[in-house]
Amino acid sequence: MIAPKLITLENSIVKAMTELGDSQNAINMAAGYTDFHCSPKLIDLVRKHISEGINEFAPSDGVMALRERVSNKIESLYGHKYNPETEITITAGATQAIFTTITALIREGDEVVIFEPAYDSYVPAIEINGGKPVFVPLKGPDFRIDWEEVQKMITSNTRMIIINSPHNPTGMVLSELDMLRLQKIINGTRITVLSDEIFEHMVFNGDSHQSVALYPKLAERSVIISSFGETYHVSGWQIGYCAGPSNVMNELRKVQQVMMQSVSSPFQWALSEFLEFKEEYLELSTFYKEKRDRFNELMGDTRFKPIVSHGSFFQLFSYDDISDERDKDFAVRLVEEAGVTTIPISAFYHEKSKKHLLRFNFARTDENLVEVARRLSKF
Repeated sequence: MIAPKLITLENSIVKAMTELGDSQNAINMAAGYTDFHCSPKLIDLVRKHISEGINEFAPSDGVMALRERVSNKIESLYGHKYNPETEITITAGATQAIFTTITALIREGDEVVIFEPAYDSYVPAIEINGGKPVFVPLKGPDFRIDWEEVQKMITSNTRMIIINSPHNPTGMVLSELDMLRLQKIINGTRITVLSDEIFEHMVFNGDSHQSVALYPKLAERSVIISSFGETYHVSGWQIGYCAGPSNVMNELRKVQQVMMQSVSSPFQWALSEFLEFKEEYLELSTFYKEKRDRFNELMGDTRFKPIVSHGSFFQLFSYDDISDERDKDFAVRLVEEAGVTTIPISAFYHEKSKKHLLRFNFARTDENLVEVARRLSKF
């Protein structure tokens, strides 16, 4: 008999909705990849390093050239210098980095504060390591953090707070005041912050990305998780990184060493050179703001109402004016009757409360955005 470790874990809603959508030939606005090709320069660099025979195992911590370039990038953007030898680790994507960090730091009975709605990998990673997730709901139509409520949730067992900005699924972006409140809360505690920053280059509306690296007191108690996949349209390559203080990184690397041999060598070398083309990530905010604005303009001809996204490539829409159905039921009906696949926001909560919101990924071609809006105008 098998004794399951993740008794409460349901199958991925993204996987389920994607499979349903594929069976109906629906346009996939659910999955977290982009519709865009990566830069030809990056493809050329991959070819170069493969043809040069760089196909052996990379160091388990990552190719040093890539770690150095990541360190330089973080310092140039946020002013904090991470030692590439001891404070940066290359990972097989952001989700692996999240799991590895939680595995390294969370023990039986430790409490981890997460904000809901939350990316669906956080809770399983906490629970499989014997930790206890402590849920704090984001408040209001703009999904803000109530820091007074967070303070009340902190106990002697709290070992981690997970933040995610720009936020999946809501598109919320944390402010400077949010970061200062967080810094105050963890002062004098044993709490580590896991800062999921994979959408750091997709911030709109005059906001700026508030990385923990901008705040020295936070940086010394935090692990940054980021990814090249979302930034360079190469999600399938599954290459990300962690940055954090050396004592924490040492524990994280112990876990990674037994979890996996290494991350793809030629792709790491290619990315290390491609990071020199700074415009590739510095221009992303403008690119995705235009996509968001275009999609919202098109959806103006429907009865769906946007909850304006401040970052990421996700946009929530309310269907209050259309139906009183549960979001999952309504999402299924959209696939079957309109040929559009979305994600119900209830998938990002531990309790399936009634919220009439669907998540759309607008990192799609203009042709797909136009067709989605046309199909949904019939509802």
